[in-house]
Amino acid sequence: MRAAVTERVGSMSLRERPEPEEPGPGQVIVHPEAVGLCGSDYHFFTGEMSAAAGGSQFPRVLGHEVGATVAAVGPGCRPGLTAGQRVAMLPISACGRCYPCSVGRANACDNFELIGIHVDGGLQELLRLPQEQVFGIDAADGALAALAEPVSVAVHAVRRARIQAGERVIVLGAGPIGQCVAVVALELGAKVLLIDLQDSRLELGRAIGAETLVWTDAAEVVARAREWGGPGGPPVGLDATGVPAAVRAMIDTVASAGRAVQVGMSTDEVSIRIGSLTEKELDLLGASCCDAADFAEAVAVVERNGPALSRLISHEFALAQAPEAMRFAMSNPTEVMKVVIRGE
Repeated sequence: MRAAVTERVGSMSLRERPEPEEPGPGQVIVHPEAVGLCGSDYHFFTGEMSAAAGGSQFPRVLGHEVGATVAAVGPGCRPGLTAGQRVAMLPISACGRCYPCSVGRANACDNFELIGIHVDGGLQELLRLPQEQVFGIDAADGALAALAEPVSVAVHAVRRARIQAGERVIVLGAGPIGQCVAVVALELGAKVLLIDLQDSRLELGRAIGAETLVWTDAAEVVARAREWGGPGGPPVGLDATGVPAAVRAMIDTVASAGRAVQVGMSTDEVSIRIGSLTEKELDLLGASCCDAADFAEAVAVVERNGPALSRLISHEFALAQAPEAMRFAMSNPTEVMKVVIRGE
């Protein structure tokens, strides 16, 4: 079978690889129909994440945003899991032994394993994995099913933020994760202000029902967002950029006794005034990957919001074009929303 293999930092090529063995008890083999590329893939490809993961992660087949069809089902799998069924793939598995696992926070496992980073992922024609990591999805297209993974990050972040109907919520960053956060928050009945540098991304946000604000400079954005949020500012803010200026703006904007949730990842450091936390008594929270319950809810969100979420797919490539797709996505950050690689 064919696979797009990242052989070393900055190098991906199409290779022939052996097909997986027959599925064992509780295992399935899936045929990836569509794989979305995201920032984690870029960071692995450039060596940032692969070095942090131990430096011995090559060769690796990337791809953790996967929509697939079931090709074969092993013995002992749950009823209803059948060949030909379309599924979304939960890419993370936990050790079950560390402190986060012991307190019901397996998504923050210290020893987690991520498909496409620690083990081979979806940029290949067949993939074997445990049945617990596939979720049936009623989606008209495999590319839409692949969006369940980024939506699951949004579901988890919104849950961490404890967003309630009627609350005003600012979301900094209108990329795929920010857009998904807006979709999930709007479904709960919140009012959302989406903030970004690019009006083309904000236009997508307006199409799903968010209000929007173009980022100019931090002071102006904070002032306008606080005014939008009502007396004292909005009670909830989420940053989906990882950019220090945006993170600081979120903290400065959120009302006293509010919740500020960091979703965007980066290695940058942020300077904040300590009094912002003590005087305002903020809940400053991080949001990582999802758990199985979050992923199940993400599947339902995708099923309910297919047309809106499908607009996030900006570019498509065939599996044979995976190296070109990676280079294109990384070289055109202002043009790309979500690049999807189609299985063949």
